[in-house]
Amino acid sequence: MNVARKTTLATVMLIGVAGSLPSGAIASTCFGRVSEGRIEGAVALPRSGKNFDAYSGLGVTLGRTYVHEQVRAIVTDAYARTQRAKPDKTFVYGETGWEKGGRFRPHRTHQNGTSVDFMVPVLDAQGRSVPLPGNAANKFGYDLEFDDQGRYENHTIDFAAIAEHLYQLSQAAKAHRSDLALVIFEHDWLPKLYATPRGAYLKKQVRFMQGKPWIRHDEHYHVDFAIPCKPLDAKPS
Repeated sequence: MNVARKTTLATVMLIGVAGSLPSGAIASTCFGRVSEGRIEGAVALPRSGKNFDAYSGLGVTLGRTYVHEQVRAIVTDAYARTQRAKPDKTFVYGETGWEKGGRFRPHRTHQNGTSVDFMVPVLDAQGRSVPLPGNAANKFGYDLEFDDQGRYENHTIDFAAIAEHLYQLSQAAKAHRSDLALVIFEHDWLPKLYATPRGAYLKKQVRFMQGKPWIRHDEHYHVDFAIPCKPLDAKPS
């Protein structure tokens, strides 16, 4: 994937209108598939926590971080588990979807509240865990390009932290009677995940996309959660 095309795709992430205010009264119900769907009763992910932050305050304000309530429970539980296991690690989550679901440009999925992007955790030049350096100039991290060794300027991808987070996401999902349906990450870097302490578990328990996604997934890993959804043409509640 060339940088120019990736930049063009990322630019449209700031275009759109925010959804309506959350009702809070309707239990989440997803419809259809991640690539063609909608959702009722979606909830926003927390803007921040002890060991995580949203990728962009603007993205939060625009309403680009809504999910199924079960997904929110899994994500927050996993962050809490990761904080207990690796208290020195810092994480950033990315985009999720609109409050009502539907087409979510520039993503091809993220339509029914069951998809979440997680920005890669990184280490600085001193080996400290720091947030991904996302800002408006680099489309809040989505326009960053890491080299073949997972390096960008003075930052290096923390593959062990990714593996730990994916392990805790899997454990949290199971605790909430769900699972990880699919993880999309740069395929050439999967051996780096498998070489970490959680590698054996990930290789056996987590389904990674084996083909090439439509854009390079080097600055984030995409997770679809296995949440039961109604048919797309089902009547609203």
